[in-house]
Amino acid sequence: MAVTLRLARHGQKKRPFYRIVAADKSCRRDGRFLEIVGTYNPMVDPADVTLKEDRVKHWIDRGATTSELVRSLIRKKIPGYLESIEEKRRSKIQLLRKKRKERAASR
Repeated sequence: MAVTLRLARHGQKKRPFYRIVAADKSCRRDGRFLEIVGTYNPMVDPADVTLKEDRVKHWIDRGATTSELVRSLIRKKIPGYLESIEEKRRSKIQLLRKKRKERAASR
């Protein structure tokens, strides 16, 4: 199951309020989700964002992807976290490529 962190719209007509949810990628926008990890209210100035940081980190560590807006909200609330995760993934990929090249060269 591919999990993604994304927004689920709630609230009234023309008064949006969003939940930040961990959901299966194939489920509908406002459909079934695994867990609510935060909220986003764009109607107040400045926009109100709450995140359960430990649960966001849990899902991202388990390989969950994020939508663009959720990614930017996480960057504002947990500075430097996504960059460190991306750096770890890049270094892991580079290490695997290096090992693959060494194996190919030894054949």
